[in-house]
Amino acid sequence: MQKQDAYNWAHKRIRAQVHRNDDVIATLANTSAILKEYFDYFFWVGFYFFKGDHLLMGPFQGPPACVKLTLDKGVCAAAATKRETILVPDVEQFPGHVACDSRSKSEIVVPVFDNDKTLKAVLDVDSAEFDAFNENDVDGLEKTAELLRGIW
Repeated sequence: MQKQDAYNWAHKRIRAQVHRNDDVIATLANTSAILKEYFDYFFWVGFYFFKGDHLLMGPFQGPPACVKLTLDKGVCAAAATKRETILVPDVEQFPGHVACDSRSKSEIVVPVFDNDKTLKAVLDVDSAEFDAFNENDVDGLEKTAELLRGIW
């Protein structure tokens, strides 16, 4: 399946989750599972909740990871602070990278806002491959974040 087709199918399923949203945690948990199911190069996919002065682990799929992230280093912190998507082809080249799992080689992090444009979380995706993500992933994951605006 082509990457764009996979995002289209994933988004269809995520829209259904959002439509029947009973709980933010449950919706984000299923969103993580859907993304992990459709993209075999996603080593870790999940959410970190924005808590003002730090990020706190939320629902995810993959191996255990960092629970609390400060906002002064790492890709997640950069995306939260800049309020923009950060794509990193080689995490070892990112200044201040936080290595929650040494198998992670590339990463993309997308901020997730509510309908009032308040930052609620970041969507973090890691790959065990270098340069795994491209503009299709930026577009696809930003669309995922957009679909989640109404669950807060």
